[in-house]
Amino acid sequence: MKIECKLKDFLKETGIKQKFIAEKAEISQGTLSLIIRGESLPTLPVAYKIAGVVNKPVEEIWVRVDE
Repeated sequence: MKIECKLKDFLKETGIKQKFIAEKAEISQGTLSLIIRGESLPTLPVAYKIAGVVNKPVEEIWVRVDE
């Protein structure tokens, strides 16, 4: 099973900056960048923090992709 992060699309649609999300979610910009690029998966608490910042359910940000 693969998990795909849809946060990049959301950022493009809304114009919200990664820096804003990182600050509000209390994570580093580097960590957020890795998450957005799909090189790292967040811990559950971090995923919920990010989801809260962008006001979206976790399931809309990280989507299961069947291979």
